[in-house]
Amino acid sequence: MPTILSSDQLEKNREKLRASVNPDLSTILVCFGTGCQANGARAVASAFTEEIEKQGIALNVELGFKTTGCHGYCENGPLVVLRPQDILYLRVKPEDIPEIIEKSVKQGTVIDRLIYKDVNTKEAIAQYHSIPFYSYQKRIALRNIGNIDPASIEDYLVQDGYKGLAKALTMEPDAVIKEIEESGLRGRGGGGFPAGSKWRSCKSVESDVRYVMCNGDEGDPGAFMDRSIMEGDPHSVIEGMIIGAYAIGAVRGYIYVRDEYPLAVKNLQIALAAAREMGFLGKNILGSKFDFDIKITRGGGAFVCGESSALMRSLEGKVGEPRAKYIRSVEKGLYDKPSVLNNVETWNNVPVIIQNGSSWYAGFGTKGSKGTKVFSLVGKVNNTGLVEVPMGITIRDLVEKIGGGVLNGKAFKAVQTGGPSGGCIPRELADLPIDFDSLTEAGSMMGSGGIIVMDENTCMVDVAKYFIGFLAEESCGKCTPCRDGLPRMHAILTAITEGKGKDSDIETLEELCDVLSYGALCGLGTSAANPVLSTIRYFRDEYAAHIRDRKCPAGVCKELITYRIDAKMCTGCTLCAKKCPQECITGERKKVHVIDETKCIKCGICKDVCKFDAVMIE
Repeated sequence: MPTILSSDQLEKNREKLRASVNPDLSTILVCFGTGCQANGARAVASAFTEEIEKQGIALNVELGFKTTGCHGYCENGPLVVLRPQDILYLRVKPEDIPEIIEKSVKQGTVIDRLIYKDVNTKEAIAQYHSIPFYSYQKRIALRNIGNIDPASIEDYLVQDGYKGLAKALTMEPDAVIKEIEESGLRGRGGGGFPAGSKWRSCKSVESDVRYVMCNGDEGDPGAFMDRSIMEGDPHSVIEGMIIGAYAIGAVRGYIYVRDEYPLAVKNLQIALAAAREMGFLGKNILGSKFDFDIKITRGGGAFVCGESSALMRSLEGKVGEPRAKYIRSVEKGLYDKPSVLNNVETWNNVPVIIQNGSSWYAGFGTKGSKGTKVFSLVGKVNNTGLVEVPMGITIRDLVEKIGGGVLNGKAFKAVQTGGPSGGCIPRELADLPIDFDSLTEAGSMMGSGGIIVMDENTCMVDVAKYFIGFLAEESCGKCTPCRDGLPRMHAILTAITEGKGKDSDIETLEELCDVLSYGALCGLGTSAANPVLSTIRYFRDEYAAHIRDRKCPAGVCKELITYRIDAKMCTGCTLCAKKCPQECITGERKKVHVIDETKCIKCGICKDVCKFDAVMIE
């Protein structure tokens, strides 16, 4: 397509593209997100291409075919969607392709073995939007993902791409900022700071140069929200950054992407090149006399570089360390110039807010937390994956309705929100709304949107130990509270889980948490106390059991548990003995078996394989 020089030309091109699309054409969509590719989506896509060619089917005439971004239901990939039939097939293999084309595409019948089956009700559901995992979602940030080819700017334009930019360029910059302010959009990267206020503060600083940046570092374990947006809808991020740059008067932008996201980098590079070619980046964008361009920078994998000032130092080619908070990045940020940094999801929301208006966006969510939020729902839950819901949804609804409840019918114990620096919220607060303020009051945080579900077999002391260990390793070590405080906390937690805890340990941990909260230099340190404080607050009895009784109630801490076989339950099936890697289980067939505790490494395999619940943990 030619370079677009005006808003009118953009709309004419959009209508031309839409006219070329047959809405009734059967189209096969193959999820090509990282998760599905890891499960074999490349082979599935190749098999479709080969079968279509083999049968002599005319592409885009008789049948449409495209690869898309992540559909969210990652553990069930590769995912294949048939439109307009709205059929979703799970865990598709290359050998399934001829049958899909013959039965589903040509004959219109559903292949039962490939459709969703509810874990609890056993109901089989073929329609994509009727599956509970999808039906309870409200997709704004994920609006295009799964529907478009991320490498096609034409696909993005058909979905109203760059319409928000065209509208913004007809407005005064202050009016654009006001629209973002009135929408209530808060930063989705963890801090939750009002985006519009940040933009206005930056614009008000006198300077000849300003920068906008996108934080795509996303270092939280188990989090993949930003990755999926960059992979599946890169133009939405680019468009949001262009609008933000116009609003504050920036001429240069940077997207900082963690090095472990090669597909995100690839799709962003393709999108940037297409945007430049069509005139959305570069000189005189859409005939507005506004100039702006974006560069991608790859991070080196440091978790601390998700912190704003550390990220900016990394962009400058320096060691990624935070600086004192009294220096505000909107005044002196990148290269000591006024700068705005928002994360991927925040920028992604900007175009639709401008396009549809602030009141439309503010109609979703709660009073203090507007819009929707994308979460990575993982852990001991039946339906894991990427979900987007209105702010204010309860923990219970997220876990039970979308997540399908806890795995294997076990009791729900807690959720951990906000990444490594977040807190653990117990089942007693399952009806707590998920929004910025409610999570903070409960001792946790929104963070970037990771939610880990925990069941009755989760040890909360061990959870705290894990996250503090992660933060200790990822700390840059610049300030004393982090450098010395986190390793000290980890050592205490390790001692507790090994049966070496002291009565004074809980008090010592709380004191160290106070030092971190008030004395650390950056957000990594000031929020690092959350995993410890929240688990002490809600699960103090577990700490007491570890310290005073030398017991782990959840049966996780190896030094505090013993495996034995219940003579009343054991049938002598020999399965545990066959599977034991230490060969420490003895007994004749159809007679009670015994575990040799001197050889047992407490791996738990015997308990996992026992079909009669005969293996006990004491």
